[in-house]
This record gives sequence, structure tokens and C-alpha cells, in this order.
Amino acid sequence: MRRVLVANRGEIAVRIIRACQEAGVESVAVYSEADAGSRHVKLADRSVKIGPSKPSESYLRPETIVQVALATGCDAVHPGYGFLAENAGFSQMCADNGLIFIGPTATVIEQLGDKVFGRKIATAAGIPVVPGTGDKPATYEDLVELGRTGGYPILIKAAAGGGGRGMRILQSEEDVRSNFEDAQRESLAAFGSEVIFGERFLTKIRHVEVQVLGDHGGTVVHVGTRDCSVQRRYQKVIEEGPAVSIPLESRQRIEADAVKLVSEIGYVGAGTVEFVVDMLTGKHHFIEMNTRIQVEHPVSEMISGFDLVREQLWVADPEHRLTFTQDEVLLRGHSIELRICAEDPSNGFAPSPGVITELVLPGGPGIRVDTHCVPGWKVSPYYDSMIAKLVIHDVDRDRAIRRALRALAETSIGGIHTNIGFLEKILSHPDYAANQVHTKWLEENQSDLLEQPAGAALQTA
Repeated sequence: MRRVLVANRGEIAVRIIRACQEAGVESVAVYSEADAGSRHVKLADRSVKIGPSKPSESYLRPETIVQVALATGCDAVHPGYGFLAENAGFSQMCADNGLIFIGPTATVIEQLGDKVFGRKIATAAGIPVVPGTGDKPATYEDLVELGRTGGYPILIKAAAGGGGRGMRILQSEEDVRSNFEDAQRESLAAFGSEVIFGERFLTKIRHVEVQVLGDHGGTVVHVGTRDCSVQRRYQKVIEEGPAVSIPLESRQRIEADAVKLVSEIGYVGAGTVEFVVDMLTGKHHFIEMNTRIQVEHPVSEMISGFDLVREQLWVADPEHRLTFTQDEVLLRGHSIELRICAEDPSNGFAPSPGVITELVLPGGPGIRVDTHCVPGWKVSPYYDSMIAKLVIHDVDRDRAIRRALRALAETSIGGIHTNIGFLEKILSHPDYAANQVHTKWLEENQSDLLEQPAGAALQTA
């Protein structure tokens, strides 16, 4: 592999380009009008403008991106995350044009993009799933039967969905009647498929995921667990690893199940197997697999010492094998990732586009900042509001929290609203310090978090 086109933008494009540089591989960046002055454009060996600022007219145009890759002599395409990263048609288009898609095959993406199919694979492999309507598309009658036999509430999901879109919590048979067709229409509009399924709604859960890597020789390894339970509207806010919120034996069972699932499908590249852990029973259940590098991959890098993106580049070649074995994965310390976003928590977390007039980022031991922003950078309204990831590492969770608070206090971003103060309040909360959070905790405590003073734990510890 000599040259890679990076089919993305922002901090993940910067991250991939840096990995290419260290691997001795040339990089080609693509950019929209809004990103003409972005850091990823400047870092790449070559950059090509692909269209206007709207993603639908630039980053979401697979034909254009493949044409640029061929015209610039690229051997491969790295999709990053978001945009076309889990688009089976894009993966196949790359393959049809002789380009290596740095990720799984189109077939695997398509299969695992269907949550019903994922449940079927997991069940066949003996991996627990949340009790529900089974491994087939749910009918109205299936959902009614699930409610009658297992009780309410139940949760319905879009089989092709993600990010919480299309999810509905139903409290009664009347809710099934009034929501079923609407849920199908919503799923069709958002994901191009009206297939939905239902499962028991677990009221108090942790969201735990496993970082995995596979190569063309059939070897699969995991790089530990991450806890992503601090969420707002199904969107992750803070991620950490290992998932010390659950006992070591439970983590080991989850890791083994993740490897088993990935081995069943012959997965190649980096991916994440996601589970929920019922806090009332301690049992874990598979929910889905993401067929790409994740936003929170730096957490796994910090505790393992491995460069996961560089590993992606390496195993994309069918002749190459993973550069490390499972026995060589020795997790050390604890890592926390904080998503810094251009948003205004006091105004319903409304996006806050504008010019960054000041940008002071933290430093010191165990601190990593992934960002594409510089002073004077204009945050666009067209893209995700995340402008930086602050990743902390220390010998244990308590010290990592202290270090994270110190790093946030050292961070200053002017000209726009950010969620820095909100993140400080979460880290300072006694529940977070005691590791007593769950996926609904943030929403249940949001009003208090928006009111209480920040930095209390840092001041009194």
C-alpha cells in the first residue's frame, strides 16, 4: 500500500493522516468548501476539493470519492467513522474499482448493519441477546405477544438504525397499536428500511463495548472493554476503559463473547462489539456490532499502547497479519475520553457554530488531544458539533478523573459555546466518582448538573 485516500474530515481525518505518515504511506485528503482551511487538508500529501459544504454534496458522494482516489493513484480508501464508513455500497464500489477498502467487505457491513441479523449470529454462537421478538423482522402481532408474555415496557428499534433514531419505549398494548406503523415509516425515511424488531426494555443498564481486530488469516484479538454509559439521547458523552464498573470475570466473559462473534463472520479490520449489562442481574447481552473504527478508539489505545489505526492500515493487505497476539495485549491503568462539543448546554445543547477566537489546550503527563481546530477556525453548522477529544490516562480511575478535571480547567475555547463546564460537572458528581452511572443517569440528573458548580471534586480532593 503506497497511497491512501482519507474519505472523511475533522479530527478523524487528521488521526488517519498521522497514522499514514508514521507507516510511510502517502495520504490524499478530500474536503468541502467549508473545510478548505482544515488541518487535515494541510497535513495530507495532497488534497482535493470535492464539493460544497453540505455533506450530501461532498463527503456523502461515493462516486466522486472513488473517482478522486483513482485519479490520484491511491491504492486504498480509509472511511474513518460516520459518513460512508458503514456504507456497504461504498465498500463494494471501492472493491469493484480495484481499491482496498480499509474495513470489512460489503457483505459483512450489510449483514451486521442489520441488527436482526446480528442477533441471529449471536444466538447461533451462544452469545446472550436481550429477550425479544427473535431473529426476524417483527410484526405487530409479534410485539403484542412480547408485551403479553414478557411484560411492559418493551423497546422497538429500527433494524438498520443507529444513534437512537427510530427507538421507542412502549408501555402498553395501546402504545404498540399507536406506534407500530409510525415506527416503520420513521425507519424507512431514516434508513431506507421499514424493518423493526422488539425487545424487553431493561430499565437500568450499562453500555459496555469491546474493541476487536481481525486479519485475513482468521486471527481475532480484543483490546479490552470500554464503558460508554454516560449518554444523552443515546449519544455518548464520556467513554472510559477498562469497564471497571463491572467485575473482572464479567469483563472477561464479554471479551470472549466479542471474539467469538467476530470469529464467526470472518471479520477483517477494526470493529466494536456492543453489549448492555443489566445492573439488576449483572447479565450481559449483545446488541450490535459497529464495523468501523470508533470515536472512542483512543481509550483502547491509551490502555494498550497499540496504534489501532496503523493496525487497520497494516491488516488491510491480505498478505499481512496482526502485529500482536492476544497474549501481548496487556492493559495498563485507566483512560477517560471527553467529547468537547461546540454546543450550549444552557440552551438545550443547541449547536454553537462560529469562529474560535481562542484555543488553549491542556498538556502534561497522560493527556492526549485529538482535534482539527486551530485559533481562527470557523466551526461549521453543516457537521457534527464535536471539535476535540480530550483523552486522559493514569494508573487508576480515581487518578484519571483528577487528571481529567485538571485538564478541563486548563482548557479555554473562546468565541463559541462549549460543553466543557458540563463535563466538569459530570466528573465532579459523587455518582460518577463512585461509578454508579447508567445509560439514563445523565438524563435523570441533567437539571442538577446544569445548576451545580463545576470543579467541586477537584477543589476538595
